[in-house]
Amino acid sequence: MTSDHTPLRSLPPVAVVIATLGRPEVVTATVTYLLRTQRVKPAVLIVSCVTREDAGDAALLPGVMVVTGPPGSSAQRNTGLSALPPGIEVVVFLDDDFVPDGGWLAAAARNFADEPDVVGFTGHVLADGIKGPGLPFEEAVRIVESTPAPIPYSRIEPFSPYGCNMAFRISAVGSLKFDERLVFYGWLEDRDFGATLARRGGRLIKSSAARGVHMGIKRGRVAGDRLGYSQVVNPIYMLHKGTMTLGEVAGQIFRNTASNIAGALKPEPFIDRRGRLRGNLRGFADVLRGRIEPERAAMIQTPDKAELGGEQSHAAR
Repeated sequence: MTSDHTPLRSLPPVAVVIATLGRPEVVTATVTYLLRTQRVKPAVLIVSCVTREDAGDAALLPGVMVVTGPPGSSAQRNTGLSALPPGIEVVVFLDDDFVPDGGWLAAAARNFADEPDVVGFTGHVLADGIKGPGLPFEEAVRIVESTPAPIPYSRIEPFSPYGCNMAFRISAVGSLKFDERLVFYGWLEDRDFGATLARRGGRLIKSSAARGVHMGIKRGRVAGDRLGYSQVVNPIYMLHKGTMTLGEVAGQIFRNTASNIAGALKPEPFIDRRGRLRGNLRGFADVLRGRIEPERAAMIQTPDKAELGGEQSHAAR
């Protein structure tokens, strides 16, 4: 078990990678807050973008490296991985709309320092705006700063990494990359990455010692038709890879499809349930034809406003 008394100076070097697209004001706010509040300062904070404009004023902050590459959460995380400087022992991936508690990096680093067989780490989400219309930055900060830390800290093991706030041991990651066939927001790419690591040996844990709020901002998310397609095809693709079991796949697809059918009758204003359901049906049709190709989501044509209005990425699973 980890200890809060582990000296900060003895903790392993940590890098933070944040992928962002089309939300410069959001990533500027969250990166500024992170650098101001973390008790353990990252050796480097990498903002992975498609264009440098995506980084906003975060690019001007000390300790921030901006890298550019192909779009999509898997591709952008891989771009960040490739840019890590030598000597980094722990890599942290945060969504651009995640607001961490000031002890998040310290808690993760302590777990990796004290438990050599831990290869993946996820924190506790105090509030997740992805389940509703989203949370403004100021509200996320208020929740983070007003919620007392639980003592003793709770742990769940094994626990699949949750993409908005997760960390990995670099020596365990090695040459592993996020699967870029899981396009756009890479539905379940976090689970796929964690499961691949676990199959190599090592533990995946969740700890309430690292806490934060996922704002769940909708602008810049993937359109409903495309997400719905991924909700069906990605789990079946992962079944073939061996990173999900048949039971997990069945439960995952049933929950999402059932929610979309129910929601299509009276959709929430912040979720494109009908678009997701159309995507579900298209995904089932492709699976029946033997087309288990998650990248086909990129071929689905959607109105421009769907992309601008956005959809969710790492929803509750």
